[in-house]
Amino acid sequence: MRADPTEAERKLWSILRNKRLSGQKFKRQQVIGPYIVDFVTFERRIIVEADGSQHIGSAADDRRTAWLDNQGFRVLRFFNDDILARAERVANAIWSALGETAPPLPNPSPARGEGLQGDADD
Repeated sequence: MRADPTEAERKLWSILRNKRLSGQKFKRQQVIGPYIVDFVTFERRIIVEADGSQHIGSAADDRRTAWLDNQGFRVLRFFNDDILARAERVANAIWSALGETAPPLPNPSPARGEGLQGDADD
């Protein structure tokens, strides 16, 4: 994947990289036992997989997920079409799995007069 990721994998990585989601460090293409997972945060033990249509009803994926579950990981699978067409929903589902209720507000720039309301000396 690193050498030639799919469009969906690139999109998903743009969401997960650089601790953009809940400050969690996600790694891509990590070996866990006999498997290589697409993305994982070891701190929260959550694996995120980007799946094409060939994964629909896959018994091999079921065995893989069961093995990873037994190792204490939670596996989230998203179809490529969903990642590309509904990236915000995918990101929100991952936020939810991380135990967050909503993305944090952006950190405004006080230098540009964008300080948060109520943070000045009232």
